[in-house]
Amino acid sequence: DYKVTGVQTCALPISPSLPSKLRHLLEKSYPESRFGGFTDIDGTIAFYNRVNALVKPTDTLLDLGCGRGRYLEDPIPYRREIRCLRGRVKKVIGADPSEEAAANPNIDEFTLLDPLGRIPALADASMDIVLCDWVLEHVLDPDLFFSEIGRVLRPEGRLCLRTTNARSYFGIAARLVPEHFSKRLVLRVQQNRKAQDVFRTFYRCNTIGALRHKLHQFGFDACVYGYDSEPLSLAFSGASWWFGVLHAKHAPRFLRPTIFAFACLRSGDKRAVLLRA
Repeated sequence: DYKVTGVQTCALPISPSLPSKLRHLLEKSYPESRFGGFTDIDGTIAFYNRVNALVKPTDTLLDLGCGRGRYLEDPIPYRREIRCLRGRVKKVIGADPSEEAAANPNIDEFTLLDPLGRIPALADASMDIVLCDWVLEHVLDPDLFFSEIGRVLRPEGRLCLRTTNARSYFGIAARLVPEHFSKRLVLRVQQNRKAQDVFRTFYRCNTIGALRHKLHQFGFDACVYGYDSEPLSLAFSGASWWFGVLHAKHAPRFLRPTIFAFACLRSGDKRAVLLRA
């Protein structure tokens, strides 16, 4: 007999079902989504499957840019559950520039980022793993950002990062839209998104090549690659949806809308040592 212990269940509020139009598109294009509510290429599940494979029960994890926990409103139970790491590690520390993020129910502790994006409350080499999900596109100073990650990670600590690819159709469109109009457009295209969850973007390190170079520069061994999931953000029309479906099947990796990066801080590397100096 096998017994699972030490796992704390996520706080999962009751969520509305998927809109009927989106459900119809998903089931027509990805019939497997009828069984569990997600597709075989679901980006969140692909990303968090690997995150869960990397975490250990003894880890202290930093959720950098934790937000208020918007994913708890996800109508798909399995996808909500796989994102909850509280109880699967020793401690989850959330860090965010907004004090509202302190109410995130899936963190054990909260610390506020200072105006420059630093984490003064965290000691050097105090984290085993850093999770950074949909944050890098909002970062104004990537050098400071990766320097802080390198500072708080222990040698051989892991970084799991997901962000927007600036060279994808989504990234290009986002940069072409004027700042004053972009928030309204995001809310119109992503109808399940709330205004409080839309933030300014900069895309300062949002290509596969740039991110790979930056991670190497700051002492990481990394795997960085493009990923394309079902085109949920294109569900506002049939034509855009089918463009997204074909793009997911045939686009080269460097043009795919999402970038995944999994990295390990090199032990004894001079660059990593300099980060703590």
